[in-house]
Parts: sequence; C-alpha cells; structure tokens
Amino acid sequence: MHRMTRTLALPAALLVLACSFASQAEQADMTFFVTSEGSGQGANFGGLAGADAHCLKLAGLAGAGQHTWHAYLSTSASDGAAAVNARDRIGKGPWQNAEGVVIAKDVAQLHGDNHLAKDTALDEHGAMIKGRGDTPNRHDILTGSQADGTAFAADQDHTCGNWTSSSEGSAQVGHHDRMGLRDDAPSRSWNSSHPTRGCSDEGLRSTGGAGLLYCFAVD
Repeated sequence: MHRMTRTLALPAALLVLACSFASQAEQADMTFFVTSEGSGQGANFGGLAGADAHCLKLAGLAGAGQHTWHAYLSTSASDGAAAVNARDRIGKGPWQNAEGVVIAKDVAQLHGDNHLAKDTALDEHGAMIKGRGDTPNRHDILTGSQADGTAFAADQDHTCGNWTSSSEGSAQVGHHDRMGLRDDAPSRSWNSSHPTRGCSDEGLRSTGGAGLLYCFAVD
C-alpha cells in the first residue's frame, strides 16, 4: 500500500517540478514587468541609475537577470544636464511579460495601441498588481512622463527631483490598470494619468500608489 502511494505521488511531484521549470523558463524570457515593490523611500531611487538597479535586482531574483534592465522614467533638464525621455531608454522591443504575453512589439506600439492592462502588466513573478477596487490600490506607476513618453518642461517638477527626493516635489504617474476616478483619456493612461501629492511613501499611497516602476529589458 505504501509502495503504491509513493508510486502515485511520484508523477504528481514530477508534474509540479515540470510546471516550476516552465515558469522559470518563461521568466527567463521576460523582458517587461512592473516592480512588486518600491524603493522604500518613496520616489527616491538615487536617480535613474538607482531605479535601473532596482529593476535589475528584482529581475535577477526572478531568474531574468541576464538582461540589461532600465526603468521607464523621464528626467527634467537640470544643472546643465539635458532632459531624458523614458521612451528613449528602453530599447526597441518587442517586450513580453512573465507569462510570455507581448505587450508591445516596438516603441511606437507601446505609446499607441499596446496590450498593457491589469492582466498583462504583471510583476517579475507573474503576479497581478492590485488596482482600483482592490485593497490597497497600487495602480499608480511612476513615470515622470507625458503620454508620448517624453519629459515635461523643466519649469515644473514631475520627477521628485529626478528621482532623488522623498520629501519635496511631485511625480507624474500612469495607471497600469487604465482605470481612474474620471472617465477620460488622461485618467486611463498607462504612463501619464496624474501627478502625485508628494514624493514620500505616504504621499504616493494617498493617490493609489506604492512607488512601483515599469521595467524594460533593453537588449
């Protein structure tokens, strides 16, 4: 009896193992995800380099650390440095999530008719990010960008001091679930829905965020 139980249990264990390997293979091929966690310091990532490092760290933990990862973030012109456009720092595509679903084939489609929504904007482990109607709502994704993926003019701060501040300033965010309190295009934008009420963790939470990022493999 014990031998039969062990015999029956073996195929089930092999099935679980096979599914695990399949999941790991998909995540290894992943070239887009939403971070499962923020910096822990609001919108302060230590600049673009720190945000990119955050993407790489989470991708590595999920088995996709072989890529070069960049956060989808714009920065404003400051101290003699030119502005940086988020759309110019994410590679050429195509990009697919942890389940192998292609969200956009190139930069033009990403900023046009893309396939990014709550059920495709998955985190690095393939899990859905909570959105409007969930508790807590975490659909505000930091971008600092206009709808076309370019930076705002330097006269207003839309980047929390170019991602170095957790106190003063504000950041432009998009909604990964494309849902908002207003039934209009801006509130449903994946990359440019509204500004935050501040740069701290508390300020980001107050409008439905958690300091999350879009991460793209650039190679």
